[in-house]
Amino acid sequence: MNLIKSRKRVTDHGEVFTPEWLVDAMLDLVKDESERIDSRFLEPACGSGNFIVNVLQRKLAAVECKFGKSDFEKQHYALKALMCIYGIELLADNIAECRENMLEVFTDYLNMQEADDFYRAASFVLSQNLVHGDALTMRTSGGEAITFAEWGYLGKGKFMRRDFRFDILTHSSAFSQEGSLFAHLGKHEIFTPTKTYSPMTVSELAFVAVNEPQKETP
Repeated sequence: MNLIKSRKRVTDHGEVFTPEWLVDAMLDLVKDESERIDSRFLEPACGSGNFIVNVLQRKLAAVECKFGKSDFEKQHYALKALMCIYGIELLADNIAECRENMLEVFTDYLNMQEADDFYRAASFVLSQNLVHGDALTMRTSGGEAITFAEWGYLGKGKFMRRDFRFDILTHSSAFSQEGSLFAHLGKHEIFTPTKTYSPMTVSELAFVAVNEPQKETP
């Protein structure tokens, strides 16, 4: 793999891609978490997905081990694994490539086609979880505050969603420090979602993907 796309991008953005062997070695340091289906990962400079593609592959291997004998459970827990991975990327071509790479790994695992509900649902999830923006300013490329969806699997084919602002979540540790200016704030105030949705099936997620506007896509 070529570790740079151009010298100009290195100069302008410090863009250098992490080699696969190093990605593996770093994720092995948190091996249990990287192979747990419902652990959440955020890559604040995800590039084309070197780290999070590897995380997804590890999670899908866990799905296969635990639910491989049931197509229903395998499909739904594979989507749950995808839902737990997040990324932010400054450059438009990188975030587009990252979404494509993640979707390819997911659909290859489930042998899905573009017309399938799981394909459309996964595409919608990636449009929400992988954000074109700046992790330092915590703003999207359009200047809005970055918001992430917290997805949960309720079982029996139903998923829940709650949205949270990234800037508030990142300050949660400061809020909870004993004796700090914000110590009086409870976790219920810090982790109050900006929006809560009714439980949805995969078919309903697929419908949203086709019929509702998604986050800005490069």
